[in-house]
Amino acid sequence: MRNSFFIILIIALLICSLGVLSIYSSTYQKEGKLWQTIFQRQILWIILGLLLFSIVSNMSYRRFWDWSYFLYCASLFCLFLVFILGTTRLGAQRWLRTGWFNFQPSELAKITMIIFLARYFSRKAVDDYNLLSSKFGIFRGLALPFFFTALPAALIIEQPDLGSGIIIFILFIAMLYLTNVKLRYIIILLLVISLPLPFMWHFLRDYQRDRLLVFLNPNIDPLGAGYTVIQSKIAIGSGWLWGKGWLSGTQSQLHFLPESHTDFIFATFSEEWGFLGSFVLLFLYYLLIRQGFLIAQRTHDAFGRLLAYGITLMLAIQITVNVAMNLGLAPVVGIPLPLMSYGGSSIFVTFVALGILVNIDKMRAVF
Repeated sequence: MRNSFFIILIIALLICSLGVLSIYSSTYQKEGKLWQTIFQRQILWIILGLLLFSIVSNMSYRRFWDWSYFLYCASLFCLFLVFILGTTRLGAQRWLRTGWFNFQPSELAKITMIIFLARYFSRKAVDDYNLLSSKFGIFRGLALPFFFTALPAALIIEQPDLGSGIIIFILFIAMLYLTNVKLRYIIILLLVISLPLPFMWHFLRDYQRDRLLVFLNPNIDPLGAGYTVIQSKIAIGSGWLWGKGWLSGTQSQLHFLPESHTDFIFATFSEEWGFLGSFVLLFLYYLLIRQGFLIAQRTHDAFGRLLAYGITLMLAIQITVNVAMNLGLAPVVGIPLPLMSYGGSSIFVTFVALGILVNIDKMRAVF
């Protein structure tokens, strides 16, 4: 456990440090007190995240079995509350204002759904390694968990936060596969989801349609919906091998790149640190994901194994989507880069998730 604790902690701190450097670089020249202190806020989120990491890593992950239904209901309540009391930014109502902190319930919903599904498909007895899913029919093995997943996902998509909603569905399908639910059930689900997709175009908001069209052809609206993607690719490409150097990225320094400290922080980092710096960052993420999969493989408890796989996949999917989005290889869906992008909600949830991973590795000797 000590090895995984220090490995995950060191990797997370290295990534967070690179994130703080990039956030400072992309905001220090902007006018206003808020921009001048934004990197300090990120440092505060990281410190509080480390505190959560320390607490969770020393708390038995089996407690989440008992708390899973409560966490699920609390997550739903917060998602409902967003529509009543939520604050709106950039046309999206996703945050709950709690004093000096804006909390994003969709981040909580991701980890909550992993805990909920891990309990749903596993047994309580730690000495029974079999999954309950082997005895499930199509209702309990597919329809019922799909309903429990669709409810928070639909609320998130309605905010609107299409990216987080889709990630929850992807995690659900991945968990189905990991729990050995009959393959024909998964195929049926994919067909049911795929058939109405062409008609869903008419239910998308205008900006969501624009993002999909821009993904296919960024030059269709170079000064509108395609602007951010074009500037992101320019920033990444202009970094070349070594980068322009810290505090020297023209795209972020001259404010050509919107959201350079949040969704497009990878482009900010790549411009200043170049291909080699980006390779180092992605290698750190690879080491982090590898640790998660190794912990899952070492764990014999079905609940712990599903939990470890789910958390690791959540991080891997978010990293992949964000980097692809910055490179123009995926539509812009507003997914933060874990441990790098500015935002307390993402930092807190990621550190809690990493703490659970460490504790699963710690407790595997007991179970």
